[in-house]
Amino acid sequence: MPTMVTETSVAAGAVASLFSGFAYEIAQGARTFTLACVASATGAFLTISSGPDLVSEEHAPMVLTTMPIYPDHFYYNDKEKGSEKLVLRFRNPTGGAITARAIAILSAP
Repeated sequence: MPTMVTETSVAAGAVASLFSGFAYEIAQGARTFTLACVASATGAFLTISSGPDLVSEEHAPMVLTTMPIYPDHFYYNDKEKGSEKLVLRFRNPTGGAITARAIAILSAP
């Protein structure tokens, strides 16, 4: 089962696309994903989209100092068609860097 895992420090005032550049960012065929994203501190926002689907509109992620734990923190799920792009946008409007940790588990539909 393909998996995307990232731990990224997002600078103050910056926006990061956490899965940008990953081999599985764009679906090669129909698939289902389950996803978790946490932040190291309060104040950040995340948005999740998959092709034309808005999976989760901008909201505050759970604050956790470790990687997300399966299945406890995997709140987001969706089905994708081939060539749809999975986008996890992490926005940090605070005055300091925040670490974003995300895992996406990809499986057959």
